[in-house]
Amino acid sequence: MTEIGTNCRDAASHGRWGQPVRTHRGEPALQLLDGRVTDQASSEGREHRKIAPISIDSPRRTTGRKEQQEALDVGIGGSHGARPDSAGRRSLLCAAATLVVAFVVGAALPDVAHASQLVARNTSSERLSVSGEGKALLTYHAQGRVQRVLAWGAVNARMPTRAQSQSQFRIDYSGGWGTYRRPVWKTLRNACGPYKGPQIPWLVAACTAPDGSHWAVQRWRRLQANFGIPPWKPGHGASELRLSHWRGPLAQLEVGLDWSYDGRWHHLFGRLTYRGVPVHGFSTTPTGEPLDRYGRVLYLDTLDSAYGPGWRRENGFVSRNPDGTFCYGFVPHETHTGESRPAGHGRRYRLMVSGPGVTPDIMWEGSGLHDFDPENATDRAHEDAMNALQRKLIRGSRPCHA
Repeated sequence: MTEIGTNCRDAASHGRWGQPVRTHRGEPALQLLDGRVTDQASSEGREHRKIAPISIDSPRRTTGRKEQQEALDVGIGGSHGARPDSAGRRSLLCAAATLVVAFVVGAALPDVAHASQLVARNTSSERLSVSGEGKALLTYHAQGRVQRVLAWGAVNARMPTRAQSQSQFRIDYSGGWGTYRRPVWKTLRNACGPYKGPQIPWLVAACTAPDGSHWAVQRWRRLQANFGIPPWKPGHGASELRLSHWRGPLAQLEVGLDWSYDGRWHHLFGRLTYRGVPVHGFSTTPTGEPLDRYGRVLYLDTLDSAYGPGWRRENGFVSRNPDGTFCYGFVPHETHTGESRPAGHGRRYRLMVSGPGVTPDIMWEGSGLHDFDPENATDRAHEDAMNALQRKLIRGSRPCHA
């Protein structure tokens, strides 16, 4: 019944933890020097501000049905989540199931972006070089010309704290002019050797430096329209180029699947940690957007669902303070135009998130469950076991109710 997924594939197992799938990506802020990310990354901050928060509410129920369960809606509003009046916001249900582990350009004045890994959008011909002093040179084509970007000054991630900001790169989009008043890119010599780190998703380029740390460039489509609808705003479907630098372990996703509301809805839950410590921010907007660089949004895709064949974006939500947990119920929603969308449970799921600090982006993928059968003893036992596991994971944030 229980499946343990490893590195984007499932391995049959029963009642035990799976081996981690390693990936990488961080979402701290970048310090930009001598340049801004225009179409490439400048909207990162705006998109980041449209991520919605966790809210507690009751699920939508058919008239006359007794309300027996409290639902936790962790979908986020704005560009990533349910509208405040959507069925999903009123009806995220918490329970538990299969547990899977996945280790899973312009002005010369400095500026700050809201996600350190995002360097550019819609690029090609990417190349990565790293000097012996630890400065990375990322070269790529975008907007019809060659771009040369220097990044340095950060490795790994800080544990969540209100005392200081999360780790972040310094970024010079002029190739050195903004910082050193000379074209550093012309004299930078690569000292980074063949990549010897863990497997990570969406890999474009990677290398291992003489000091044993790893650099990687990843590219993936982070921003999508929710609930399986076509793109409807700028940035939807854009491929993002993201840079990371780390040594040691990556962030880890623990993901479980089960049913909620007496088996009416499919449900996903889990926890995000880094080096054994929960990953979370300290505040969000009323719509669930992280207001600090420690907060992380998890993006959930569904395969072959009621939305149609293939992969579609279901929703996005944050990992919670203080335990890094999350819960999500596959329930009907309304789009930004008021269109009703069916529950989006599918044949498979993938969950993606930016790594903390400047660590790589990671991803978990696993098989979905069949519909709950109340007459099936195995289904009932699985639900009970996952509910118990959920209670074990959630330590400090509001519990999900099965």
